[in-house]
Amino acid sequence: MQLYHSFRSRSTRPRWLLEEIGVPYELVRLDRDKGAHKTPAYLKIHPHGVVPALVDGDVTVFESAAICLYLADKFPAAQLAPPPGSAARALYYQWIVYTMATLEPPVLQVFSHTLRLPEAQRSPRAADEGRRTFTEVARVLAASLDGKPYMLGERFSAADVMIGSTLGWCRRIGLLADQPVLDAYVTRLSARPAFQRAQAD
Repeated sequence: MQLYHSFRSRSTRPRWLLEEIGVPYELVRLDRDKGAHKTPAYLKIHPHGVVPALVDGDVTVFESAAICLYLADKFPAAQLAPPPGSAARALYYQWIVYTMATLEPPVLQVFSHTLRLPEAQRSPRAADEGRRTFTEVARVLAASLDGKPYMLGERFSAADVMIGSTLGWCRRIGLLADQPVLDAYVTRLSARPAFQRAQAD
């Protein structure tokens, strides 16, 4: 398997999951500053020219959530996904989709209007709107984690990779300063050896 990866991108999610699974894989680093993600060869793998992308034999998958779902199902012995058809499986799908559809958009809005965009293009109003939306999202996540170590209870899953990686981004931009439950969750996940290997370089 080959995982196409760039520093501080969504490719850290499947990289972390691969480390949790413990199977061999090749990490193909793309230097976005040099346009390595826009070469004709890479555009054949990911037509939008972004990371991540996974090539597994004849299978090519992009989108971080799709890659994580694929890997968790491909390696059931790692127990990173609940059994199909179970109640836990329904919640597993819920939180993975929630990451992309509900959690990530306000975080990206805050990030864009405080750090990513040129200063002249930043909108304090948009940043504040993102913070307000994130506060509501954080309330829902904190309530779900109340009394539990992981999103599904006692067992770590690919849903924690998705939610936890995004909350780690939240911590870096200051959104967890008044979110003790979520901050403790990120600390707990960050202590996992697989997470530390995935972040080592």
